[in-house]
Amino acid sequence: MIKVKLIRSWIGCSPKQRRVLAALGLKRPGRVKSFKDNPALRGMIAAVPHMLEVE
Repeated sequence: MIKVKLIRSWIGCSPKQRRVLAALGLKRPGRVKSFKDNPALRGMIAAVPHMLEVE
């Protein structure tokens, strides 16, 4: 399992980055969600690494 935490706001993001964050279900800073590790999830995290904290 991978825990992903949103550490920055969506303000100033590109539309593509907003779609990635919405697909992850991270709407507000400080939110943490757990996911099963798979290549699709790793690609989504790689699209917005500056906004997420991964455990």
